[in-house]
Amino acid sequence: MRFFVIFFASLSILLGLLSPAQAAVMLIYHHVADDTPRVSSVTADELRQHLQYLQDHNFQVIGLDKLVNQLKNGEPIADNAVVITFDDSFENNYTTAHPILMEFGYPYTIFISPGSIDNRVGPVLSWEQVRKMAADGVLVANHAMNHEHMTRRQPGESEADWLARMEQNILQAERRIKQETGQSHQWLAYPYGEFNNTLEALVKKLGFIGIGQQSGAIGPATLLTRIPRYPAAGQYADLSKLAQKLRTLAFDISDYLAADQQISANPPTLRLKLNIADFLPQQLRCYAGTETLEPKWLDDSTFEVTASKPVNRGRSRYNCTAPSLSKKGYFYWYSQPWLNN
Repeated sequence: MRFFVIFFASLSILLGLLSPAQAAVMLIYHHVADDTPRVSSVTADELRQHLQYLQDHNFQVIGLDKLVNQLKNGEPIADNAVVITFDDSFENNYTTAHPILMEFGYPYTIFISPGSIDNRVGPVLSWEQVRKMAADGVLVANHAMNHEHMTRRQPGESEADWLARMEQNILQAERRIKQETGQSHQWLAYPYGEFNNTLEALVKKLGFIGIGQQSGAIGPATLLTRIPRYPAAGQYADLSKLAQKLRTLAFDISDYLAADQQISANPPTLRLKLNIADFLPQQLRCYAGTETLEPKWLDDSTFEVTASKPVNRGRSRYNCTAPSLSKKGYFYWYSQPWLNN
């Protein structure tokens, strides 16, 4: 194995000198305000600083439609591409964020829950505001009908009935968005970032793209039912932390052998099969909170990790990273979300 590791490492360095790594980064925002929960908020000044940083450092801010088309068609992805998204239909996306983004001329996407808007649940956008944003070129997409926990079954509900309900939920939300804006992209951002293998299979069957809230860069091998996004609010709004996220790469994952977000054992085991070229296997490290997990290599391309302690109720993650051999200062990054209901 040592010979092949050295050979591919040398080859990847040479290739890295000839062409950029194929990776993009998608950012997720919620509130843009200084009087909303900090964990899900950036201030207007912070958002402006983020956008100015992108502009000053020549990042290509592209629309989600362009990135999805590149992924679907196997087209090249610029390694400095950034996609901007907002979740949860908050009114301050229109009153505060929208003018700033228009000033910079940056495309972006809002993921909305039509039921929340119809029923005026919280400080949400109005349909008139959504239509004005759409008229300005904002992409409007699906965040489920009522921002529900999509993996949760109702009492006594069978898997078949739950799946039928989720299908109706997704399609109903898509219809309402089309009725109000004329847009229908068939992109679903899972509320709370929660999904499981069965929901992913439904999303794929319906011809939708599934987008999560787990961290990571996006590359040609990214699974289109669980596209990652980096949070850019709360503690992650700090520009030094954001700058590091913008310089991450996507592992080339060829098989998600044990990576269902809905755990069946606790602690859960993550098992992935990778195409290894631009990093050294011995430099791969994974983390569960503050615990460092030493990967167990099952063969030349397959590893697994398991935390020493059970994960908490609700949502948690394992994060795996490795330094790039060809791009100085860049790290490969994969975040595995776990859901323990």
